[in-house]
Amino acid sequence: MRRIEKAKKIGELLDNLYPEQPIPLDHTDEYTLLVAVMLSAQTTDKKVNQVTPKLFQIADNPVKMHALEVDQIQSIIREVGLAPTKAKNLKKMAEQIIESGGVIKPEWDFLESLAGVGHKTAGVVMSQAFGLPAFPVDTHIHRLAKRWGLSKGKSVNQTEQDLKKLFPQDTWSRRHLQIIFFGREHCPALRHNLSNCLICSWAASKKQIIFESRK
Repeated sequence: MRRIEKAKKIGELLDNLYPEQPIPLDHTDEYTLLVAVMLSAQTTDKKVNQVTPKLFQIADNPVKMHALEVDQIQSIIREVGLAPTKAKNLKKMAEQIIESGGVIKPEWDFLESLAGVGHKTAGVVMSQAFGLPAFPVDTHIHRLAKRWGLSKGKSVNQTEQDLKKLFPQDTWSRRHLQIIFFGREHCPALRHNLSNCLICSWAASKKQIIFESRK
């Protein structure tokens, strides 16, 4: 099966499984979404959602966040991975936003210039907060794209480019979330029987199925 045909079949299956795609990170606006996504690196969404209510009660905008000391921020987010670094980045990011006018701009260059914000985080904000075309690829989507034979990319950036060519632009936002949901519920990284998977059973190559059965 050609990649484009495989992507079409996967898209139809995902649309049936996940007709609604709620954003898994709790937020109220562009800024709080940006903060939540930044905090989610190497941390589960569940843990982020446990931490952010207290943080946003105290600092739900750049001005309030910048007014906090780094130690204060760190004490609130201490349960998330890389908390010391993220605390410093949150204060710096708030300063950068204030200096740029105090609002989150729907611009790639602006978002990626912020402390602690990489291409994937910027993509989530562009897509989920502003509804602009973006296909954020994290390590989980990267893994599934390889498993399903949609990309041979050695980096998340290459996988992103491959997936953008396979899926129509108006589906990028929901495909990003749908693939994440599917990976969590049906297609885990470890101890997964590809032969019984809703997608892997026909999308993965025989070589890939045999390789992962030996893990």
